Amino acid sequence: MIQHTKTITAAHRAALCEVLFCMALLAVFVPVKGYPLVFLLASLSFFVDTPALLRHAWVWFLLVFTGYASFIFFMNMPAGQREMTNFLKLPVNFTYLYFAVGWVIQRDNSRLLRWVDITLHLALGLSLLQLISYHYAADFRWIGGAPTSAHGSALYRPSHYFWGLDDKNMFGARIALIGFVYILLPVVRQRVIVWWRIAAVLLLAWLSLSRTPVVALFLGVFCLLWAAAAVRWRMVLALAALSVLPFVAEKVVRIDNITASNDGMGVRLVYWKAFFQHFTAISPLGNGFMAGSTFLGRHAEFYHGEPHIHNTFLSCYLDFGVIGFFSYVLFLGCFFHFCHRQQPNRVFWWVAWLPLLAIMMILYSGYDNDIILYLVLVCLLGCSRPIDMKQLNWRAV
Repeated sequence: MIQHTKTITAAHRAALCEVLFCMALLAVFVPVKGYPLVFLLASLSFFVDTPALLRHAWVWFLLVFTGYASFIFFMNMPAGQREMTNFLKLPVNFTYLYFAVGWVIQRDNSRLLRWVDITLHLALGLSLLQLISYHYAADFRWIGGAPTSAHGSALYRPSHYFWGLDDKNMFGARIALIGFVYILLPVVRQRVIVWWRIAAVLLLAWLSLSRTPVVALFLGVFCLLWAAAAVRWRMVLALAALSVLPFVAEKVVRIDNITASNDGMGVRLVYWKAFFQHFTAISPLGNGFMAGSTFLGRHAEFYHGEPHIHNTFLSCYLDFGVIGFFSYVLFLGCFFHFCHRQQPNRVFWWVAWLPLLAIMMILYSGYDNDIILYLVLVCLLGCSRPIDMKQLNWRAV
C-alpha cells in the first residue's frame, strides 16, 4: 500500500513537471511578463523530481559567466529599469536551463514530447493569428514582403499586440527557433520529415517580415534535408537551393539596400565596424553591463538606440570582457559536447544548432529566454531516443 502511494505521488509529481514545462513555453508568448515566476516554479518542480543534480563542465562555465556578469552589474550600480530587467534574466533563465536539462536527461520523455508537440501547435497557431491581425490592420499591403526594415517594423502596431513579441526581429527569431523545434519533433517521435510543417513555419517567418527567421530556417531546413537525403537527392536539393537563391537575395535579404542606414542589416554592419575599429576602447575586463548604448553612441557612424551590438559574442566581450566572452563560448561548446554524449549523433546536433548559431550572430545578448528554451528543447529532442538521419521517411501530412 505504501509503495503504491509512493508510485502515485511520483506519477503526479512527474505530471506536474510536464505541465509546468509546457506552461514555460507558452509563458514567454504572453504580453504580461509573468514568465520568470513560471520558470522559477518549474525549476523548483524539476529539482524535486530529479534523482541527482547535474554535474558537467558546461555548468561550471555557466556559473563563471553568471557570476562575473553579476559582479560587473553590481559594480556599476545604480542601474535603470531596463538594466535591472535585463539583469534579472541571468539568474532566472540560467536556473531554468540547469534544472530543466538535468530533469529531461534522467527520465522517459515520450509523453512529454507529445505534450510539447500540442503546446507548439497552440503557440504557433496563435502566432499566425497575431501576424494576420497585424497584416489586416495594414490592409495586407506588405503581405508580399516589406520593401525596407522600417516598413516591416511599422507592421507591429501596439494596439493589435496580444501574443508573442511586439518587436519584428525578436518575434521573428522566436518563430525561427520554436518553429524549427516544431519541424524536428516528428523527426524524433516518428522518424519522419513532415513537409506541411516546414511550409507552415516558413509561412510564419515570411509573414513576420523579419529576415532573421527566414534565413535561419532556410539554413536549418536545408541541412536537415541534406542530412536525410541520398546522394542523388542531394543533387536535386542543391539545384533547388541555387534556383531560389536570387529570390532569397532580392525579396528576403533585400540585398540592394543592405548597407543603407535605415536597413536593419546596414545598422548591424555599422555597429560591427565600430566594434572592430574601436576595439582598443573596450576594456579587457568589459565596459559594463549593457554597455552597447554608450559604446555605439560614441563610436558608431549612427546609432538608433539599441542596448546591444546585435551579435551575442561581440556583446559578451563588450559587456564582460575576456572572462565573459570565453566563459560563454566554453559554456556553449561544453553544452554541445554534453548533448552529444547523451546521444552520439553529431549530424543531428549540428542540424539542430545551426539556426541558433545563425541567429546569435545577428541578434540576442546571450541570456535571453529564447536561447534558453531552444537549448532545453533541443536537448529534450536529441536525448530522447537514437536518431538515424538516413532512415527518415518523408510525408506531406
